[in-house]
Amino acid sequence: MQQMNRADPAPSRLKYRLHRMMLTPLYRLMLRVGIPFVVAFGAGALWFSDEGRRDSFVGAVADVRDAVQQRPEFMVKLMAIDGASEGVADAIRQVLPLDFPISSFDLDLDAMRMTVVKLDAVKSARLKVRQGGVLQIDVTERVPVALWRTDEGLFVLDREGVAIGMAASRVDFPDLPVIAGEAADAAVVEALDVIAALGPLQARFRGLVRMGERRWDVVLDRGQRVQLPSKGSVAALERAIAMDQAVDLMGRELTTVDLRLAERPTLRMSEYAVQELWKIKAIEAGVKN
Repeated sequence: MQQMNRADPAPSRLKYRLHRMMLTPLYRLMLRVGIPFVVAFGAGALWFSDEGRRDSFVGAVADVRDAVQQRPEFMVKLMAIDGASEGVADAIRQVLPLDFPISSFDLDLDAMRMTVVKLDAVKSARLKVRQGGVLQIDVTERVPVALWRTDEGLFVLDREGVAIGMAASRVDFPDLPVIAGEAADAAVVEALDVIAALGPLQARFRGLVRMGERRWDVVLDRGQRVQLPSKGSVAALERAIAMDQAVDLMGRELTTVDLRLAERPTLRMSEYAVQELWKIKAIEAGVKN
């Protein structure tokens, strides 16, 4: 009986290698993604290589973008400013000259906020676009606490010593204390503490003068001054007030109460008091003779 030849069930070497290759994840990913991407990228690059087609595509994208940005729901029609006085609100409108209506996509709120905060009278600001197409600006103004007298005029200062603006006259801010001297704006908080400690001398208070950029002189009516130390100014002033209440110190003919040395307060009499003192001494000397 003749023996039949059977086909070898083992795959050929080429078929085996192809089968193993198809089982490789990287190769399968390249077939599914890599080759289509290369083909698509090449076709796109070939299409965009023509300048006319390229310009046409850019123009179409710009038209779509403009059509979306100019939709009514994205348009800002007016500006609302809260927390600002009339003058500050006018200044904000001047530094933000917006031509309404304007698309909200064309508004750089961060840059606009920085522009508003640069105004001297503005301490902080918050901008947002709210429903109804309104640009909302919430402003926190600086609060005036003192007037700083300089060679250039009167500056209005806040508690941080920031110049809010200039005052045309002292009567424009009758409730604000006056400070003067070089670098007085850098010590506004200390000045306010000294003024708060004046107590019974408040009615006679005329102003504070910064001396040597390190200490204060309290100026009272009748040309009197209280010279405070560079450290412990409030405590020194309180001692002077205690002496005044005990012996009516500030009611006497004094021009200066020097408290710069805590262990040795010094009093300077007025010219009239000195003359009267010499007269008294002359009389006493005549009586003894």
